[in-house]
Amino acid sequence: MRRLLRSVLEPNGYRVFEVENGVIGLAEAVECKPDVIILETALPDREGLAVLQGLREWSNTPVLVLSEQTTDDAKVAALDAGASDYMTKPFSSAELLARLRVLQRPILNEPDGPLLIEGELVANLVTHEITVSGRAVRLTRKEEALFYVLARYAGKVVTRAHLLRSVWGAYREQSIHDLQVLVAQLRKKLGPYGAEILIRTEGHIGYRLSFMAPSEAALSVADFDSASMTAATLITPGGNASLDS
Repeated sequence: MRRLLRSVLEPNGYRVFEVENGVIGLAEAVECKPDVIILETALPDREGLAVLQGLREWSNTPVLVLSEQTTDDAKVAALDAGASDYMTKPFSSAELLARLRVLQRPILNEPDGPLLIEGELVANLVTHEITVSGRAVRLTRKEEALFYVLARYAGKVVTRAHLLRSVWGAYREQSIHDLQVLVAQLRKKLGPYGAEILIRTEGHIGYRLSFMAPSEAALSVADFDSASMTAATLITPGGNASLDS
């Protein structure tokens, strides 16, 4: 798998660091300070999610989890443990690169500046003001809470349990419907920007706020040069692997 990932990443502007188990992977993350980490759940020395939890004690580096497990429970467990995204095997090289690009997009251009989400949709995490084409969008307290939780984790899947705790204060099974209704209301108020292209439903797991700032719209792998290569650490065991065509 490591050889396969390297063959995809290096031609596309990534500087790759490989490790074969979790203990070395954590040490390498400290030493190399990668921009993104690709982590397999099946490692020879410990569970991949245990490695992820150890990493999250001190690092916010984006982590893409690779696994053969396709159940919602497996995906939710990884996301709750701190995964930024989850991808099942086999996968295509195009999907891998696209997911990595999303993980690398910064949420904020400046710590105290406005958050540009999509085109004319602008939100400010400090003043809690949202505008579309210069016109203010009025949200209820719960709609605003939902939007800003998604915004703070833009590009990443936020589980339904996390959203329920953030908006209602506690996870209640009967609140799933309430969350679905709230998402629909938020999409409607955001107008054309509230469609699936902005707030994506991720199966029975949760929701993802997707965006691309204008400055990133023309970004392609050709924009990377040797002086600005992205560092990627691969924490994966050996073995044969293949990509979907």
